[in-house]
Amino acid sequence: MVRLGRATIALYNSYDPVRFREAHRRALARAGALALAFRQNLITLGFPFPKDLSTPVEVADWVASTTSIGEDGDYLRTLAKEGRFQTFLPPRKGFPPQLGEVVLTTSKPDAEKSVGVGQVVDRLLQGRGVCLVFGLGPKGAPQERRGMIHMHLDITNNRRSLETCTALGAVSAVIASEVGRRRLDGQ
Repeated sequence: MVRLGRATIALYNSYDPVRFREAHRRALARAGALALAFRQNLITLGFPFPKDLSTPVEVADWVASTTSIGEDGDYLRTLAKEGRFQTFLPPRKGFPPQLGEVVLTTSKPDAEKSVGVGQVVDRLLQGRGVCLVFGLGPKGAPQERRGMIHMHLDITNNRRSLETCTALGAVSAVIASEVGRRRLDGQ
């Protein structure tokens, strides 16, 4: 049996490149809870963390000290201690290859790049990693980054826009559920 690939939740900062905002904190704490619950990894792309924080554990401790979400931030701390939380600068020429195949979660998928949940799950069941990019902010992932991503997933299948944390929960749960269902069915 092939080992299951890892799904990674990637939070792309489209809010403010300089100031860490409450929206960053809330999305990070909520995504940490989802990643832990559904056995996924979590990364940030381009978050403006304080410069004196140099490790994911330090970032997780700092975020956890200021939130009540996710058991007062303990979920994020657990991910960091397990090596399942990382921080990255915004991608310039491409996404880090260790993250696996990159999938943009969007309500406006490009027709030629559109994939369904089944295709994402197929990759995981084949032992391949998948990085699910969620753009934070009113416009989601920046247009110049959309071009770098060759797969677009609309979790609603009907181009309905969801609030970011709703989309995070829906995508994480649906993928985990489908992986579990297929594994039980022996697929």
